[in-house]
Amino acid sequence: MKDLKKYYLLPATPEEVYMALTNPITLELWTGEPAQMSTSPGSEFSLWEGSIVGKNLEFEENKKIVQQWYFDGQTDESIVTIKIHPDKHGSSVELRHVNIPDDDFNDIAEGWNDSYFGNLADFFAEG
Repeated sequence: MKDLKKYYLLPATPEEVYMALTNPITLELWTGEPAQMSTSPGSEFSLWEGSIVGKNLEFEENKKIVQQWYFDGQTDESIVTIKIHPDKHGSSVELRHVNIPDDDFNDIAEGWNDSYFGNLADFFAEG
């Protein structure tokens, strides 16, 4: 198991970033795929046609999202914590993803950089 911690700068307010990560309609706009998402703790979510699925654990509006991501056959919980902070250029996002299976680590790290926060940065830049 491996852990990942990264920081991203996004050209959008914390409110806009939070909405983009939690509102299914906004998620569909920047991912290009149908999304199932709710801000109710305990609800399950699905992104990118089910390639990312899990459970929502905790929300602090415009500041923090905590999720459990499911990996086949994994017994240790893989927890994603996203903290959103105001920044002079928009928002600074702190990502911490723990208990990533070794075999999935490179794909997950690349996905966070490109598909997730890379696409989100492009979405806000196009505004």
